[in-house]
Amino acid sequence: MSLPHARNFIDGRWSDAPTAGTTSSPATGMPIGTYADDGAASARNAIDAARRTFRAGTWARDRRLRARALSEMADRMAQRRDELVDLLSRENGKRRAEAAMEVDAAIPKLRYNAALALTDTGRAAETSPSSYSMTIHQPAGVAAVIVPWNSPVILAVRSFAPALAAGCTVAMKMPAQTALTNGLLYEIIAETTALPAGAVNAFTESGDDGARLLVTDPGTDVVSYTGSTAVGRTIMAEAARHVKGCSLELGGKTPMIVFDDADLDAAVPVLTAAVTTFSGQFCMAGSRILAQRSVADELRARLTAALEAVPVGPDQDHESAMGPVIDRTQALRIDAIVAASSAWGSILLRGGLVTDGNDAYLRPSLVEIDDVSAPLIHQEVFGPTATFEVFDHESDAVTRANATEYGLAASVWSRDVDRPLRVGRQLDVGTVWINDWAVIHDQFEEGGFKQSGIGRLNGPRGLAEFQEIKHFVHSPGQG
Repeated sequence: MSLPHARNFIDGRWSDAPTAGTTSSPATGMPIGTYADDGAASARNAIDAARRTFRAGTWARDRRLRARALSEMADRMAQRRDELVDLLSRENGKRRAEAAMEVDAAIPKLRYNAALALTDTGRAAETSPSSYSMTIHQPAGVAAVIVPWNSPVILAVRSFAPALAAGCTVAMKMPAQTALTNGLLYEIIAETTALPAGAVNAFTESGDDGARLLVTDPGTDVVSYTGSTAVGRTIMAEAARHVKGCSLELGGKTPMIVFDDADLDAAVPVLTAAVTTFSGQFCMAGSRILAQRSVADELRARLTAALEAVPVGPDQDHESAMGPVIDRTQALRIDAIVAASSAWGSILLRGGLVTDGNDAYLRPSLVEIDDVSAPLIHQEVFGPTATFEVFDHESDAVTRANATEYGLAASVWSRDVDRPLRVGRQLDVGTVWINDWAVIHDQFEEGGFKQSGIGRLNGPRGLAEFQEIKHFVHSPGQG
């Protein structure tokens, strides 16, 4: 029996390639499908199609059309929701509940951006007698979108939906690890009848030739990338050659700060989820647990026991609470990092590979570290591994939390009314959760400080990342 094959979608047409890649299941290591893989050629065609559509027709100026297209796309995704959830779970390794969480969050994000397309406004004023000024927002042009494999559906939507709402057209590269899921997303885009041909052009590639072209080609006007800080720096440097706008959400090392007045019964399950959700493959994963000294012993014991008790296995096993990481190579890499951490810390929970086979199952790990300069505190592992650090007082917690180059998010746990806001104001991060974790609202901005990125997605600012502001000055004569 032949494997399913995913094609690219460019200029309103399906596109295959002379070369085909293979995508495999993280749960078994076995091939489950093939996909068109000719990154540079597809990127070239995607850019050209997006440029033609942006220059022709009314897409860039017809906000009602854009709102209608995004609303229809949300409807199409809702119709194929179960199919998308099942495929994402199978190909990405997420538990089905986690895949459902991703898809169910992407659908309202499309609807929110449809509303933004209709509500975006400029300003106007009489600046002096008989002299008037107004500003309008107009689309930047062609948006280059580069999507990671860890949450491909929602992270694609998070970038291309505001780009479309702003009036841009899109050339999008998606990851090879989720090629079949990508192909289903392309089908949903293709089924959106209100969307003009060439408004969204999407391709999958195993390498980075196509992604590089999206960044460096003068035919794109703004880049939206989600991924590692190292790659983000390269993108920003290359985009600077054309003074091209960038919206970058990059790496993170989220500190979960637990004060001595925290409700540990509420905190421990959330801290456990923060390490294990999506198998730790999440830029906002709670990969640093900071405990105030007076509760550190209790928290250490409870968290170690909770992580050790997390059942790891396939989604078909209803007892499973964590699936595999994306592939065996990543599992081996993460396991090696934990093994090496004994040089600078105390391994509280070793975790490790579940089997000697080709699957990518990995148990959670917890490493206690005193020295805030230790490599594991600064390295984004992107797996179910966390550090455990002890602090004495508020200023110590803030100093430790801010010690890394990252500034994406943080979590503060305390029953005190004032303390979380007081501490949160001092944290160099884009999001602070109080007695919670990983809560994201479409209408509020999301992004990082420091090396965790530039720009914002979600909220009204997400639209602005894909727009230019034009100032009109009108002096019709004396009144």
